[in-house]
Amino acid sequence: MSAFSPSIIVFDLDGTLVDTAPDLISALNYVLDREGLRPVPLSAARNMIGAGARKLLERGLEVDGRAVSLADLNRLTKDFIDYYAEHIVDGSRPFDGLEAALDRLEAKGHRFAVCTNKLEWLSKLLLDRLGLTARFAAICGQDTFGVAKPDPAFLRETVARAGGRLPGAIMVGDAGPDVGVARRASVPVIGVDFGYTDVPMTELKPDRLISHMRDLPDAVASLGAA
Repeated sequence: MSAFSPSIIVFDLDGTLVDTAPDLISALNYVLDREGLRPVPLSAARNMIGAGARKLLERGLEVDGRAVSLADLNRLTKDFIDYYAEHIVDGSRPFDGLEAALDRLEAKGHRFAVCTNKLEWLSKLLLDRLGLTARFAAICGQDTFGVAKPDPAFLRETVARAGGRLPGAIMVGDAGPDVGVARRASVPVIGVDFGYTDVPMTELKPDRLISHMRDLPDAVASLGAA
C-alpha cells in the first residue's frame, strides 16, 4: 500500500476550475475606459490574472504607462470589484470536463477545497452562481487567513479548514504561485496548461501536467501510486 494516499485535492480558482478571464477583463476595461485609458485585449490580458483584483488593475494601468496614487488605486480597486461582482458570471464558465472529473474523484473518496488569491466572498459568489459551492469543503481567499499564495501557511490552513491533513493533500493550479505554495508546503502539485500564466506551466515543472480536466483523475491516481 502506498504511503501517500491523497484525500484532499486543493484547487486554484481562476484559470484552473473556472475560465473567469472574460468577466475579469471586462471589469478591468470598464475601469480603464472610465479613466480615459485604452482597453486591454482579452488575449493579452489573460496572463495578468492570478494575483487578485488589485494586482490585475495595477497591471492594466501599467500597460498604458499610468501611475496612480495609493488613494486612486484604492478607489479604482473598489470600483473594479463592485462592477465585477455584478457581472461575475456573464461569461465565466467551469472548464470543460470539470464536473465529470470531480464526480470520478468524489467516487474514489476524495474531498475538495479552493485556495485562491481572489477575495473569499467573490470566490464564494462565483462558485455559488455556477452551482459549484457544495462541491468544496472549504473555499479560502487571500483575505481568509491574511496570507496569499505562495505562502505555505495559506495551503496549510486551507487543508485544515477542509478537515484534511497536509500529507494527504494535492494542489492543482495553473501558475507559479500554485506550484510555489505546493513546493513550500511539501505537497505534490498538478499543473494545468490551459490557465493564466506568464511562465508556461511546463517550465514550472509540476509533478503532473494535464491539458484537460478529463485527465485529472488519472493524474491524481498516479500520484497516489507513486
